Amino acid sequence: MPTTAEIRSRINSISETKKVTDAMYMISSVKMRRARRELESTAPYFRALRQELGELLHYIPENDSRFFRLPSSEHPFGRAALLITSDKGLAGSYNQTVLRAAEELLREEEDLMLFIVGEYGRQYFETHHATWAHRFGYSAAFPTVREARRICVHLLDLYNRGKLQQIEIVYTHYHAGRPGEPKVRTLLPLDRSDFYDSGAAEELFGKEYIPSPAAVLDGIVPSYLTGFIYSALVDSYCSEQEARMTAMQSAGKNAEEMLERLRLQYHSLRQAAITREMTEIAAGARALRRKRGEAPPSP
Repeated sequence: MPTTAEIRSRINSISETKKVTDAMYMISSVKMRRARRELESTAPYFRALRQELGELLHYIPENDSRFFRLPSSEHPFGRAALLITSDKGLAGSYNQTVLRAAEELLREEEDLMLFIVGEYGRQYFETHHATWAHRFGYSAAFPTVREARRICVHLLDLYNRGKLQQIEIVYTHYHAGRPGEPKVRTLLPLDRSDFYDSGAAEELFGKEYIPSPAAVLDGIVPSYLTGFIYSALVDSYCSEQEARMTAMQSAGKNAEEMLERLRLQYHSLRQAAITREMTEIAAGARALRRKRGEAPPSP
């Protein structure tokens, strides 16, 4: 049976831990709102790029752009995946779900190259699949357009030089108020059907692309891919913060339940100690009166 001093020490320890979990909940909430706000501020630009890509495709033959070519089965190391994880744990099952999606790809393709964003994913694959982990030196915290552009330039360079035939991105799609959903999307080559707009053909008359539609496409696609990667980074980051908020909220609730039980136990022990002391005082008083020959007080 623990003493009151031990219980009081546990109460103080759990109370301090609860303060930390409550603070982490608030910090994650602020980070998530900030990331969503920054993504919404850049979304119109990337939507415009997507629309312009759809219009450009009406001028370019299906087999005339490297960004839309079909993957070749002849290339031995032609497939890669960009995996987005977090820099740290304490986020529930956030990292585990996206890592399982990456493991599925590895089972499908033994020679899959992994480019990993986030310290958690890097450490995991260095431990389990060291030969597959081609590391990016980027943090998963506070994603920016500049960071997305640097990742895009690195992947595009490998793709344009024929080192890679297909690049996929594995990230976590954000859902407000519930766990994120792991997604696997093809980054390159692009799919023309994703940009098809039945009404766009009616608006093309009078447009001219200088020096050529293909040259304009070469300039637009890297910016579009940058926006795609940035959106995935922010989606994953918001999902991480949502998962951390849920985990910290659950931890805070469990701490409160533990504190309630400990407080009841503490008060019970104190009450028992007080009752015992009062009983001992009364017994001592009776013994003293008997020693003096006094009659006990009438009830």
